[in-house]
Amino acid sequence: MPTASKKKIKPEKIVAEARPALIEHIENFVEHRAVILTMALILIGSARIALTYTVFNHTSDEPAHIACGMQWLDQGVYNYEAQHPPLTRVMVALLPYLAGIHGNQQGDMTFEGNTILYGGGAGQYDWRLSLSRAGNLPFFWLACWMVFLWGRRILGSAAAVVAVLIFSMTPTVLAHAGLSTTDMGVTACIAAALYASLRLVEEPNVKTSAWFALAMALMVLSKFSALVYFPAAIALAFAAWYWIARPQLSAVISKASRCVPWLAPSAVLGFLIVWAGYRFSWGKNPYLPFPAPFPELFAGIQAVGGHNTEGHLSYLFGDLRMTGWWYFFPVLLAVKLPLAMLALIVIGLRKFPKLRSHSWIFPIVIAMPLGMLAVAMAARINIGLRHILPIFPFLAIIAAAGAVWLAEASRKQSWAVWTLAAVLAWLCGTSIAAHPDYLPYFNALAGDHPERIVVDSDLDWGQDIKRLGERLKELNAPPVAFTPTITISLAAVGFPAEHARSVPDGPAPGWNAVQMTQWKLYRLGLQMNDPTAKTWPDLIQPTERIGKSILLYYIPPEAEQGR
Repeated sequence: MPTASKKKIKPEKIVAEARPALIEHIENFVEHRAVILTMALILIGSARIALTYTVFNHTSDEPAHIACGMQWLDQGVYNYEAQHPPLTRVMVALLPYLAGIHGNQQGDMTFEGNTILYGGGAGQYDWRLSLSRAGNLPFFWLACWMVFLWGRRILGSAAAVVAVLIFSMTPTVLAHAGLSTTDMGVTACIAAALYASLRLVEEPNVKTSAWFALAMALMVLSKFSALVYFPAAIALAFAAWYWIARPQLSAVISKASRCVPWLAPSAVLGFLIVWAGYRFSWGKNPYLPFPAPFPELFAGIQAVGGHNTEGHLSYLFGDLRMTGWWYFFPVLLAVKLPLAMLALIVIGLRKFPKLRSHSWIFPIVIAMPLGMLAVAMAARINIGLRHILPIFPFLAIIAAAGAVWLAEASRKQSWAVWTLAAVLAWLCGTSIAAHPDYLPYFNALAGDHPERIVVDSDLDWGQDIKRLGERLKELNAPPVAFTPTITISLAAVGFPAEHARSVPDGPAPGWNAVQMTQWKLYRLGLQMNDPTAKTWPDLIQPTERIGKSILLYYIPPEAEQGR
């Protein structure tokens, strides 16, 4: 009896049929271990951040923040400077305070902060700075967890893990999570406040109203930019929801009426938390004719408003302004976000993920960062991408949506799975290669000379002076000419016993070091009177670059004499 002929199955068909099963298996694996994987990513990010603590000396703003937080802990008052609320500053001073380190009440916050860092004698500087910077880690943990919660509600657990991966691999995030500053704190607290707001609307009860009060209070205590970012994000998110859902007015009123009874207790609790944040202070209020609680908060709002009105000296593309540029932040996003992340964001914006049951609509994740970005673009203070760090959690979720689309497409198209794997590998590789220089990271669009685009806290915040001192010690360099842009003890970071201030008009014989910010701002100052003016670093090739932000020159004495 003849046997039936077997139909030959092509190998590519077997692979095509196996691909969806493999993708589904990976998704199930990640989804069922989402919390564990998220914690692992947070741990990895924390380790990478901690490894930078002793590489860099303190940056421009860190001593002042440490001193203000220490004053709150040591003296029970908060009057060094009002432009920043106390929460993040107290956190970066807390571990040094618990270790027995105290301030000396110098009266000047920058001098006081340096006294705290250098007060323990030789060998204590790195330890004290590391303790302070470690106080910022809880905000990184909170920000990552909020990315996970937001991502889970929008895209599902597996995609939420991808969002945390993207967020924790972003160099700018790692940079500001590793400094004793305020930007990571406000990033975490705004994300938490926005999430708590939606949870309160979704399910108003004792628990959600309490979390809403806490999140809002911590946001107010983190940084005053939150007071304009939060309403802008909420307003645009509401507009996006209303446009898509097209609800009846009666339904909107009904939903609002369910929340209103819980707002009063939330407001009272939030008020008390904010007041506690200011040590239950009472005094003259610049906006009221009588004393009131937390006068420092209102003084801070007034100070920030005045700062924005006056503007701040800023540099972009070889131009110097006090009033900034509307395109400052979009330009920085284009050149400082990893290209792999930018690619995923573009895909996420073009390919909206499918609405899942019980999930929040994806457009609100687009609307919220757009609202914050619009406020920042209208501001007159353009001194760093860090000022829009609160949009980064939402950018990570949008990028994760792009990854979701590629994962879905990979069920039918082989190119998609390889593209997804390549993009995520590219992102991780870029982030690892940037270590430890997360602060001055730029992508390939910036070219080899990002200082032509921007300086200050995006490139040179004074962080490489310790590296310069170590290099001078290796070179056994005699006296060096150098003028730091920050308050720092040069002897403590390895400078020769004899060093002189650099002369802007020309190099000194021997070794000269120049910070990028110093160089660019001085040259532009000259060009205000003479558009063709150049400084000597424009005309001489550096001997080497220290880190990413300092140029080191050796000028032979005979060459200097011949000038």
